[in-house]
Amino acid sequence: MDTPHSPADADPDEPCPAEGHPHHPHPPLYVPVRPSHSGTPHLQFMRTPLGHRTAVGFTSPARLTTTLGPHRAWVRLAEPALRALAAPLGVTVLTVDPQLTAPAPQSAPRPLPAPWFAVTGIHSHVD
Repeated sequence: MDTPHSPADADPDEPCPAEGHPHHPHPPLYVPVRPSHSGTPHLQFMRTPLGHRTAVGFTSPARLTTTLGPHRAWVRLAEPALRALAAPLGVTVLTVDPQLTAPAPQSAPRPLPAPWFAVTGIHSHVD
């Protein structure tokens, strides 16, 4: 695996190989990692909405940062390399450019609170 990077390390002028290019059939994915005790980066797996473990990759550092935040470390891997690293761990699903947050709900007017009445006295009726 590459050395982990932060979003500040991304070089916007570095060309990204186009998908299907004969020399680069698999464009790079930017894969979130977390540090281990030894300092070696570990792939970070996530869960699908149904709870299955999935490897994740983003098509650009900007997409990774937008989804996971500005301080997430990442490595650049080709899809086959990411699948090869995830498979021995039992992770066979790969999600590219996941949306990890629900879309914002449409703004709707707030419902009016239920009316309330002040209690002015308690009456009991005994037969």
